This record gives sequence, structure tokens and C-alpha cells, in this order.
Amino acid sequence: MSRDALFTSGKIGALQTAHRVVLAPLTRLRNSPDHVPSDLSVEYYRQRSSVPGTLLITEGTIIAPSAGGIPFVPGIWNSEQIAAWKKVVDAVHDNKSFVFLQLWAVGRVADKDLLEHEGVTTGVVSSGDVAPDEKHPQPRPLSNTEIDEYVSWFVRGAKNAVEKAGFDGVEVHGANGYLVDQFIQDVTNNRTDEYGGSIENRARFPLEIIAALSDAIGASRVAIRLSPWGRFQGMRMDDPVPQFSFIVRTLAERHPDLACIHATAPDSEPETLDFMRKIWSPRPMVVCGGYTPESALAAAEEAAKNGENLFIAFARHFLANPDLPKRIQKCLPLNPYDEPTFYAPGFPQGYIDYPFAE
Repeated sequence: MSRDALFTSGKIGALQTAHRVVLAPLTRLRNSPDHVPSDLSVEYYRQRSSVPGTLLITEGTIIAPSAGGIPFVPGIWNSEQIAAWKKVVDAVHDNKSFVFLQLWAVGRVADKDLLEHEGVTTGVVSSGDVAPDEKHPQPRPLSNTEIDEYVSWFVRGAKNAVEKAGFDGVEVHGANGYLVDQFIQDVTNNRTDEYGGSIENRARFPLEIIAALSDAIGASRVAIRLSPWGRFQGMRMDDPVPQFSFIVRTLAERHPDLACIHATAPDSEPETLDFMRKIWSPRPMVVCGGYTPESALAAAEEAAKNGENLFIAFARHFLANPDLPKRIQKCLPLNPYDEPTFYAPGFPQGYIDYPFAE
């Protein structure tokens, strides 16, 4: 199978990547209790940027204390966090690679007790009042004033990332059942105001975020991740195609220079991302979701034939193979990943000890 398409240089925003293999955002829980990236994190990202010209997307990073509620994940709202992230960025840039920070607000799946422990008094919030399951409390719908505040936190996070820590760009986490996704989908958004009740209204919050970030740091430094078919954390509209088609079409019209859209592939047919790819093409799209080297090579080749600007993001294979692009290009065997160490706060095992290829 030809490796040419996957290993053709690509452009995301102003960045010229050496190939089309991307590190997907991966929560690993190796940060401090105060949400500061650790020295382990610096080494982790250094290793995965070892092939020059690689694009990395960081783990989800909380934009404000009230937007959190998950332990040992990083933040981007204070000077200590920014300084720690700058070490990560410098390590990646020293390898002549690139890195986007993923901006994250948790919403209804936040840990209420952790929020209270960290001094957050606003409780668990969402677009509406629909709990994900009986284990979580009923969330409180955000007020319109609070929605504006969240948009400002996204802007602050983006400016902290790009202007202070030196990131090449940011990605809005609009997927996997977290706050932005909770506004997009009707299974969670039962509002009756201008942020709910219709396709256009449910898209308003993510579109306001993207517009504000584009004004603040430039659209070419902004991306968004979407998961139209995802069922994680109680999500999945009956028919997501109209909702997500509207979002992608509006982004194409309003922000044609957006760095990229990052989409999670469905688990099975007949579900497909074709509707999004057709609207967005030939602009850059990153797709993730269970790819093997073989399936990624085939997908890249097919996309190139169709004139698409496709990048493939790897998660588990990239965490286990710090030099994954090299291994795929040279047909080298992959290290197996160790699932028990995926989420192990403070431990280097399964984080920075996977071997490089000889």
C-alpha cells in the first residue's frame, strides 16, 4: 500500500506539517492536584514530537475553575499553569514540531464534590437540566450572563495559550458529551431561549466561541472538535446530520480560514462523516477514531484521490509509540498499549517509558 498520501506535507492554518499523522487529545491525569502540567508532561509531549513537523493536540485543558470538575487535568487560567505549559511548548518546538492546546469546559459530567473542594460555588452546570445518569446530580442550566462569561473564559484561555505559552493554536473541545456538546445536541439541551429549541439556537454557543476566538487570536489558529455520532456520556441525537451540517456549513461561511475541524469517526456503518467532509472540503479536516496504520494509509489515499485535505489523528497507538509517524512510514512494528496505565496520576509508567524504535 502506498504511503505517499499520509506522508505528504499538509497545511493547518499557517502551519506546514511534514506529514498527516496527528496526536489526538488524550486525558492522562499526570498533572498536579492544582491542575498544573508536570515535568512528566513535558517529557511526554517532547517524545511524541520527536518526528519533526508533527502536529500534537494536547489533552483537554480546563479554561476556569468553574468549568472543571475532573481531578489531575491541566488548566490554563493562571500564571503557574501558563509557565508549565510554556515548557511543553518549548520542548515541542525544539523538535521542530507543532502543538495546539485543547480548551475544555466539562459541564454536567463534573464531579460535584471536587468542584466544592476546589472552592467552586456555582454547582454542576449544563445547557439544560438533564442529568447524564442517576450517578450525577441534575445540572443547573447556565444563565445567559454565565454563557457570556464562559465565552470570555475560552478567549482568556486562548490568549494565555498562544500569546503567553507560545502554542501554535487552540482547539475547542466540542465533542464527547462535555459542555459545548451539551449545547449542540437536543438530548441534553432542553432550553427554550435563544440557545435552545432549534438547530440554529443549539449551534449558537459554539459559534459564539469560535467567533470570539477568531477575533482574539485569528481564525487560522482556531480549531474545533466535534463528535456527531458519539454516544459517550449519554449523548447522540436521533439524527445528528442536520445539526452538525448547519454548524460545519456556518463555520465554512463565516470562518473559511479556520485552522481545521477535528471530527470523531463513528463506530460502525451506515454512520459516516461524509456529510461533514463534503461540506468542509477542501479545507483541512482531522479525523480520529480507531485507526490502524493500515486503515489510516488507505483513508489518506482515498481522501487524496477525492481532493480532500485529510489528517489522521491517533490516540492509543500514539501514546504507546512516541515515534509513531516514523513507525508507520517505515513499516515498523508497534508497541502494544497498556490500558491499566492510561489514567495513573503521578506515575511515569505507561506515560514516558514506551520505547522508541531502533
